[in-house]
Amino acid sequence: MPPADARPVTQPLAVLFACGLNAVRSPIAAGLFAQMFGRAINVGSAGVRKGELDPFAVAVMAEVGLDISRHKPMTFEELADLEGLDFELIVTLAPEAHHRALELARGSAVDVEYWPTADPTGIEGSREQRLDAYRDVRDRLMARIRQRFARPGTGNE
Repeated sequence: MPPADARPVTQPLAVLFACGLNAVRSPIAAGLFAQMFGRAINVGSAGVRKGELDPFAVAVMAEVGLDISRHKPMTFEELADLEGLDFELIVTLAPEAHHRALELARGSAVDVEYWPTADPTGIEGSREQRLDAYRDVRDRLMARIRQRFARPGTGNE
């Protein structure tokens, strides 16, 4: 029988989303996660390097009622200095973030999951075509978060 304080793996108390620049994918994922779970689960985001928040990411999140415009991109190291890296799960969205997270997690109790997620910043075309690429990332992340963190008994909602 597990100890009384054991938590299911599917419901960590703190989740970090990580990508390359902390400018598109990880802020989108963290924003969606925070909307779904509120303060019940602590969420953060970081990158291997620090970029500038992408205005297309802000725009597609606004379409679903989320304002990420105040997000300040930061690296793993900056996050560790500011808040610590006290996360039970790191979800990586890019290969370089996955490798960095595995290095950070070595010897600790943190789990690392890799969710390969396309980088929409390289899409060429009209504004609408570019926004569609960001919407696709947002929608795929939303579906993956719902699937991964579904509470027991919620069915296929």
